[in-house]
Amino acid sequence: MLNIAQIGVGYWGPNLLRNLVASKRCVVSRVAEVSNERHDYVRGLYPGINVSSEADRVFDDTDIDAVVIATPVATHFELAMKALQTGKHVLVEKPLAKSVSEVKQIAKLANQKNRIVMVGHTFLFNAAVRYIKDMIDSGKLGDIRYIYSQRLNLGRIRSDVDALWNFAPHDISIIQYWLGDPFPLSVVKRGVDFIQNGVNDVVFMNIMYPDKIMANIQVSWLDPNKTRRMTVVGSKKMVVYDDLADSKVAIFDKGIDKMAVLGENMDYDNQHFHSFNHRSGDVILPKINFQEPLMVEIDHFIDCIQNGTKCLTGLDHAQKVVEILEL
Repeated sequence: MLNIAQIGVGYWGPNLLRNLVASKRCVVSRVAEVSNERHDYVRGLYPGINVSSEADRVFDDTDIDAVVIATPVATHFELAMKALQTGKHVLVEKPLAKSVSEVKQIAKLANQKNRIVMVGHTFLFNAAVRYIKDMIDSGKLGDIRYIYSQRLNLGRIRSDVDALWNFAPHDISIIQYWLGDPFPLSVVKRGVDFIQNGVNDVVFMNIMYPDKIMANIQVSWLDPNKTRRMTVVGSKKMVVYDDLADSKVAIFDKGIDKMAVLGENMDYDNQHFHSFNHRSGDVILPKINFQEPLMVEIDHFIDCIQNGTKCLTGLDHAQKVVEILEL
């Protein structure tokens, strides 16, 4: 059984800690957190866990096999490097680091130490996201034409990262996963800072991929509606993934087909005329069996360490996400 420590129990940390404690494949022996209030929170729920303010107590503990890092993005690089230097496997919340340069340094040390570094791109462990991945890979949607996503809300304005670095890693990670992790041909971003100078509250991002595939990402924490929706338009069918809906996946048998037509009174120097067939068939809401994505993520992390399973959200995937954000 793996001995795991967690650093950071702020906004997202409690969810990670709850799933780690619930797992039968690991034991959580230590938590490091700078907030005394969060110390009381952890001790109240999990009295058997040793809680302190110093992350070095985690790194100095030779009995700990792996570290889960759920701290602000600016601290990810330093904490991940220290964990690797002390021989521990690492699961880091998204994004892995602030730059590709930092990601490459983490990767180099992980290879030297022969340790797993995994990033918490949790949506890749979501059953609905995986269902759509299977549809794309099987060809049921046809050729992918474009994807667009909206991740919007009113509230929780941050100062350490802007809306792009806070929200878009989710959407970039999902799109990369669906398309097989290609490298984009171009990335264009337009963002505006309304509340804090230099911190964009609203961002529109356009990504062009090979094979004429376009992706558009809209993120904002200044929107009247909470929205978590992605649409994939294929040549055969279209699918909508709505993370807030009861039926998270809706498949639309819709499309427009170009048909060649030959007939009289046509220009015989250009004999191929086209008409367009509009298809509008059934809307299918498939039944999807859900398991909490965080628990699936933690199981995968343990499999990577114990069984040598290839890491779905490992360094290669994490670097592409950060590289697209940088671009």
